[in-house]
Amino acid sequence: MEILEMGKISSRGQVAIPMDIRKEMGLGEGAKILFFLEEDTLIIKKLSAQTWEQLTKPLREQKKKLKEKEVAGLVHRMRKL
Repeated sequence: MEILEMGKISSRGQVAIPMDIRKEMGLGEGAKILFFLEEDTLIIKKLSAQTWEQLTKPLREQKKKLKEKEVAGLVHRMRKL
């Protein structure tokens, strides 16, 4: 299904997700979403517990070995998922 809607940013930087899109994606109050920005494209992805587990798995595996200088590289690798 394709839905095309236009939104507007409030003075506080807030954006309301249009009702048709919220319904289609099953986004209710308290739903978690992920923002991904690449150049001039913003992607908003619905997060589930499984998605969050997949995204954070490399961080959990590396938490004892991860050095601050390695964080940027890890972030770039995760963006490619």
